[in-house]
Amino acid sequence: MFKQHVQGNHTVLSHPKYTSQITLDWFDANYWQQQNKIVGAKKGRATAWFFKQDKLTAVLRHYWRGGLVGKLLSDQYLYPGLEKTRVYKEFSLMSKLIELGLNVPTPVAAKVTHSGLIYRGDIITEAVKGAKSVLDILIERPLTEDELERIAKTIALFHSKGVYHADLNINNILFNDTGDVYIIDFDRGEIRAPNPQWQQSNMARLERSFLKEQGRNKPFNWQASDWQTLHSNYLKALANIS
Repeated sequence: MFKQHVQGNHTVLSHPKYTSQITLDWFDANYWQQQNKIVGAKKGRATAWFFKQDKLTAVLRHYWRGGLVGKLLSDQYLYPGLEKTRVYKEFSLMSKLIELGLNVPTPVAAKVTHSGLIYRGDIITEAVKGAKSVLDILIERPLTEDELERIAKTIALFHSKGVYHADLNINNILFNDTGDVYIIDFDRGEIRAPNPQWQQSNMARLERSFLKEQGRNKPFNWQASDWQTLHSNYLKALANIS
């Protein structure tokens, strides 16, 4: 599963492969910048930092609150006990998804810093090799029918295993350098009993993200028929798995 140890007011979770290497410095982007080991960054509501350490290329992400609450509390969360923190739940979920053989980045380490009623958190995952998001691709060119089918089959497989993604969007669906589809960012995700209601809600959220990015980006190589292809392949794959 994963290792867990306490250092002062920090609890560190780590993949057994990396436990001996992890220090608290690993969760500090400034530490990697000072060593000139930052190899990239992805901007969003929060910056994800890509760093390289020996043979590992990894992504460091701090937990930030969104919406109006985020403007007041930024990165502070009410501490409900370690196993109920968003950090612990995401790290343990990703560990479980790896065990299930699903295409998610390997979780490297996570940190929960607890002070009184408040906690803050960070998570590190392996970077997906040669990753390009669906958004990145659509800005350059249309998706092929084969790519649409691969996306559909991947989501169907996750759904058949009961994997609920809280924010399924085209930034969180990646192709690696060999064309395999990965899904990332499982904050607030969980494993549920498979059910058409939440599965279709997930798909509706994904469709909205295509439309949202279409309004933001020019050019954006997407049309309604592409969604019909993706969705019909998803339903077919889900039926075949079930």
